[in-house]
Amino acid sequence: MSKPRWKPNVTVAAVVERDGRFLVVEEVTSDGLRLNNPAGHLDPGETPQRAVERETLEETGRRFFPEHLIGVYLTRSQRPERCEDVTYLRFAYAGSVSEPLPGHSLDSGIVRTLWLTLDELRACPERHRSPLLLRCIEDHVAGHRLPLDLVHADESLFTGVLKP
Repeated sequence: MSKPRWKPNVTVAAVVERDGRFLVVEEVTSDGLRLNNPAGHLDPGETPQRAVERETLEETGRRFFPEHLIGVYLTRSQRPERCEDVTYLRFAYAGSVSEPLPGHSLDSGIVRTLWLTLDELRACPERHRSPLLLRCIEDHVAGHRLPLDLVHADESLFTGVLKP
């Protein structure tokens, strides 16, 4: 009998800086209220860039305009009390956002959006949903810039037809 194949959860995150402040969401988690980048999971048939645009809109009510890829990150979350051991593969993008769209409600679990400084984020790591919140922002501040076309999506992603 072969053991199950390991598969990381693919996620995306947006880093938005405006006037020295970063857009974050405050969300309800099983560990209480936590701060995170606007972020979420990649859906079937979706590119990471499209996913980060969708997730940012759903979580902040704002359109996201990716300018570059900051980096690709791996992290592991272990919760022995729930027998959970999950690895996440995150694509982090930097860009700008529109003003809030009128009448757009925030995703379930998102309490509010905040604009926090880097120092404010550094001062409250216990409130971060993931260590990647700060790491992605720190890498952005350090000047990490990769072209958006670094991530290629084959046509089969959209058609469902596999090439031989």
